[in-house]
Amino acid sequence: MFSKPAHTKTDIHPLLQNRWSGRAFDPDRAIEKEKIDALAEAARWAPSCMNAQPWRLTAIFREQMAIWTSVKECLAASNQTWADQAPMLLVIATETQFTDGKPNRWAAYDTGAAMMALSIEATHQGLMVHQMGGFNPERLRESLAFPTDWNLLAVAAVGYQLPKDKIPAALVERELAERSRNAIETFWKAPPT
Repeated sequence: MFSKPAHTKTDIHPLLQNRWSGRAFDPDRAIEKEKIDALAEAARWAPSCMNAQPWRLTAIFREQMAIWTSVKECLAASNQTWADQAPMLLVIATETQFTDGKPNRWAAYDTGAAMMALSIEATHQGLMVHQMGGFNPERLRESLAFPTDWNLLAVAAVGYQLPKDKIPAALVERELAERSRNAIETFWKAPPT
């Protein structure tokens, strides 16, 4: 796996610095069960409001051809081409109510925390995670018979990175481009003095 570390202004943990959302997945390399278990465990220990743990993650594997195709066809066309090469697609949903039936307005926030924990663990395990908002939620809900009180947030492709010399021409520029972020000053505000 080649690295694309973030150029940071100050030192941060290498797992954070090296996490990135690649698109060139190795279609011939399955994810070992113990690594899948570690991803689930990392998500399980994410913080959540009132410990509700509202995330609902559904793993779909390429070997499950009918359901794989059904999920893949719910993705935006631009995502289908590269996401199909990953060995696992993860449907990310959140339960929108607490167990007492009251609305959980923090559910999406908490599910994002679970996915960040999962993504960092994936980096530790030598895997890539690429989360996508480009999908048809109504079609996906129908395809997988998700309950109506689940909010479908994203679909993620998970797998091993393709070696640099095997990246398809259509992805080379994007995969090898330098990473960038907005300046810290655009989002980090200090209180007035």
